[in-house]
Amino acid sequence: MKAAYSFLFSLFLLSLFGCITQSNRSLPRVAIAGLGIESSTFSPAQTTEEAFHAQIGMEILENYPFLRPESQNRERANWFPALRGKSLPGGRVTREAYESLMNKMLEQLQKNLPYDGLFFDIHGAMSVEGLDDPEGDMMVRIREVVGQKTLISTSMDLHGNVSERLAHQSDLITCYRMAPHEDALISKQRALENLLDRIENGKGKPKYKAWIPIPILLPGEKTSTRIEPGKSLYAKVPEAEAQEGVLDAAIWMGYPWADEPRNHGVVMVVGDDQEAVVDSAEKLATYYWEVRNEFEFVAPTTSFEESMALAINSNDKPYIVSDMGDNPTAGGAGDVTWTLRELLALTVFQNDKGPELIYASIPGPDLVAKAMQAGVGSMVSGSVGAMVDDRYAGPITLEGRVLAIHKGDVHAQVEVVVQVGSIKVIVTQKRKPYHYEKDFTQLGLNPRETDILVVKIGYLVPELYNIRGGWTMALTPGGVDQNLERLDYQRIRRPMFPLDKEFPLLDLSAKLIPTSENPLF
Repeated sequence: MKAAYSFLFSLFLLSLFGCITQSNRSLPRVAIAGLGIESSTFSPAQTTEEAFHAQIGMEILENYPFLRPESQNRERANWFPALRGKSLPGGRVTREAYESLMNKMLEQLQKNLPYDGLFFDIHGAMSVEGLDDPEGDMMVRIREVVGQKTLISTSMDLHGNVSERLAHQSDLITCYRMAPHEDALISKQRALENLLDRIENGKGKPKYKAWIPIPILLPGEKTSTRIEPGKSLYAKVPEAEAQEGVLDAAIWMGYPWADEPRNHGVVMVVGDDQEAVVDSAEKLATYYWEVRNEFEFVAPTTSFEESMALAINSNDKPYIVSDMGDNPTAGGAGDVTWTLRELLALTVFQNDKGPELIYASIPGPDLVAKAMQAGVGSMVSGSVGAMVDDRYAGPITLEGRVLAIHKGDVHAQVEVVVQVGSIKVIVTQKRKPYHYEKDFTQLGLNPRETDILVVKIGYLVPELYNIRGGWTMALTPGGVDQNLERLDYQRIRRPMFPLDKEFPLLDLSAKLIPTSENPLF
């Protein structure tokens, strides 16, 4: 009898194991891969491999709250994360770095073939030495490994660029709908869930992809969705998506600080109803073009001199001045010393009784090393800035009292606060953008109570925007100069608004891009 029970129990376990195995096998196999950066070709900076902080394997899932173990999406597929790398914006990516990262990505993808789907998480504004359209190149090389049957969903920043090649190789494609990018994770989740839905319902690749290039190239500081016309323009995107037969709709502004043919605005709509897809795309493109002359800077914009006069005379604290030309969140080198030099020359800040001004920030490994040796409270003198971009001003010898030293930041590595007169300068081991209150409070600084806060940034991210008293964006020099007419464009398609005013034979009709298994041309 015991033997019979034992036999039946063994059959039960085998049956249970078989059901579990069959269940796992029935789940779609989905890979994740991507490299993201905004990189300016007008900056002398270079971006190397370590800047991407590349992740390999299951740790990649930690970047997506909608894929955490407790999430419903996590249970909808068997996940095979390959390689994901995200860098702070900067200069061109070295070819060596790009090839190294791509080889690692493709090697990881090769290990777990085949895939039903791939979530392609990129920014869309990468520039690589000697290579046009890196994201398109990535996709072609990924397709060579995973094949044409794999459904690929691409998620992008709205400041990215969509070449015909990228549009062709992507089956699903979308981008953020807000600037600042408060909907970044929402957009990524939409891209992923669209992918899973199309696998689960068996519909696979959308039948139609409408692509319309728009000859507009504007900085993000002029296309914020906080104000018109960006606000109304992007409000039309979910309306387009809601049309029967449309799966997703998107508008890309393009990245203006790279001189490449793919850099321009784009509208794309994907879905299964040709008429709805084409009509939605053309309506979005037409409205985008119609409002082109209405785009303005999201905040008052003027010279540095006028910005500082306004800040000094303001009773609204903190008065924030954006040092825009060297904004590292847009691709600037982050070490241009022009603005800091001008600040230090202003008499009003030259003793500690003057208005408190926090300057964020300037790289200066020489001064950082000396401050770490001298310690908090000591006087220190060292060189800062202009190690990468010295076109507008040279290195500065900064001499002042060390107020704070903070170690361990993922970007800056080491941060030092040095007071010179009434200016508190944040000096970093490596460049770092300052977005959040904690960036300052962990250094013993209170951005809410300071008189003036000068940050190397363009439009303010929500935390700084919400604490501002006054705000001016200063037209300072650097690798992401907001005055696009001063940039030496040689390769972008012309005519291009706002650089040109005449647009003969402008055609905003949709081009239907074939599915990836069919030739583009």
